Amino acid sequence: MIFLDASVLLAAEDSDDKQHEASLALLRTGALATIDLALYETTNVAITRWHDQAAADRLRQRIWTIAELGSLIRVDPLLGDDITHLAHQHGLSSYDAAYLAGSRRLGITLASCDQRDLVSTGLAQLPSELAST
Repeated sequence: MIFLDASVLLAAEDSDDKQHEASLALLRTGALATIDLALYETTNVAITRWHDQAAADRLRQRIWTIAELGSLIRVDPLLGDDITHLAHQHGLSSYDAAYLAGSRRLGITLASCDQRDLVSTGLAQLPSELAST
């Protein structure tokens, strides 16, 4: 099972993204998890940046499919504590820390396209690294 952050879901929707094909390949595995935050982040990008309601609908459906076939983590007090700790420990935004906390709760790898904050620090792997294994 692989834990996806919003950047992977968005890359799968954006054919111009360098991680597009690898992100699609990860989605096809079916062994996925994410956090409820992904719904808010992907909808925000689809509506406010892309101005694409259809993309927002597809992204929402993908997240519900992950929830049905894999795992959708919802925030709770313990996860909130972990998010705060990880944000402080690694200098992350609370959003990035939430994905990391969710992946650690399940004991699985975090997939992200966030090279600067997550991948380069060894906290996550690129879809292209995971899709080739």
